Amino acid sequence: MLYFPVFLDLRNAPVLIVGGGAPAARKAKLLREAGATVAVVEHDAFEPEQLRGVRIVIAAADRDVNARVAAAARVAHVPVNVVDDAALSTFIVPAIVDRSPLVVAISSGGAAPMLATRLRARIEAMLDESWGRLAGLAERWRAQIRAVLPNFAARRKLYDWLLDGPVATAVRAGRESEADQLMAAQLSRPSAAVSGKVTLVGAGPGDPGLLTLQALRALQQADVILTERLVSSDILAMARREAQVIEVGKAPGGHGGRQGRINRLVVVHARRGRSVVRLKGGDPFIFGRGGEELQYLRLHGVAYEVVPGITAAIACAAYAGIPLTHREHAQGLQFVTAHCRDSLDRLDWHGLARSGQTLAFYMGVAMLDALRDRLTAAGLSPVTPAALVENGTHPRQRVVVTTREALPEAARGQGIAAPAMLFVGEVARLAAELGWFGAGPVQAGEGPLALAAKAPVYGSA
Repeated sequence: MLYFPVFLDLRNAPVLIVGGGAPAARKAKLLREAGATVAVVEHDAFEPEQLRGVRIVIAAADRDVNARVAAAARVAHVPVNVVDDAALSTFIVPAIVDRSPLVVAISSGGAAPMLATRLRARIEAMLDESWGRLAGLAERWRAQIRAVLPNFAARRKLYDWLLDGPVATAVRAGRESEADQLMAAQLSRPSAAVSGKVTLVGAGPGDPGLLTLQALRALQQADVILTERLVSSDILAMARREAQVIEVGKAPGGHGGRQGRINRLVVVHARRGRSVVRLKGGDPFIFGRGGEELQYLRLHGVAYEVVPGITAAIACAAYAGIPLTHREHAQGLQFVTAHCRDSLDRLDWHGLARSGQTLAFYMGVAMLDALRDRLTAAGLSPVTPAALVENGTHPRQRVVVTTREALPEAARGQGIAAPAMLFVGEVARLAAELGWFGAGPVQAGEGPLALAAKAPVYGSA
């Protein structure tokens, strides 16, 4: 260890910066944020006497002046940092992640500053701003926790619950008074079993790169993950290794996990004090039964939070080069589920057939004949562009561009199967021009799309 890490209390402390420019300005800003009283002198105005009473000094001038400052600081026994020169420094300013009162400092000992910077970026992604508020809550309750739980092992168990359970959930949600109530209730019966929590997480459409930071944090803190068929193995590989993974999804035409059983499983694990992630493809609040599951959790008194995901319509359209809205073609957008005939019977087909909008159909591959017939009856033009996106955002993504009338035949001819999104509207034709991911779209059928089909197609492996 070349440098001993230490945190200095610089509140109202005199600090000297010698030099100017951007490096000096950055250091001055950082020191003032720490409460220091900062004096800045130009490099040609430095005199050793200026170090009298100074807590630390920063040298950010040319090399000759920096060497003078460093030598004078050593004589005066004042810690000195010379910007970008570890050899002249007696201390190093680390890369800092500030979630006050929680602060993380990273240093490479001057060997590789960019490595420290890269690590800081990763830690900043892991620690959202709620960690500072959570640290503040822990500070408020520290004395009472020690009084109620003098045993170290019992305190550690309580802190694990505080940091991973419903208290942290309440703090992240901006409900700190509720977090204090949870703490008070737990300390009033310290021998009672601690309760767990549930995080309803949207896993997005499949590409792990589209997972949100909040979703990644939840997966890496989970004790139990209840997942479904559409969640890719690449996403599950990002979860905490020790987490128990339970597949509860229903495959098309299969029997899988029924919703009631899933709800009961989630509650059982949460009541055992576990951190439970209910992982759903896409976004849990868009045709994902997320609302039903939260109602069940609320009914049974289980704490929960929701991490939204990128829904399949948005992601598949983006990866296929289909803008869901466009000033010239689509001023509206409708998300529609079409998984069975009962759902089709409840739709406003005349509203769906209006011009100037995009229709995004979920779970509609098995119902393409019925969809075509209903749209025909509602008066939608048979040559309205349509696009099918199979396995959107995956390396094996396929896009078929066709017309509303030719939809079923195009899908059967290309062997399109679930999971696939269907887009209907003028913007669907733009897949032939703007597609960028995968092998490029396939044109199926004749008609007004022929010109668009000859436009450049940009493929990406």
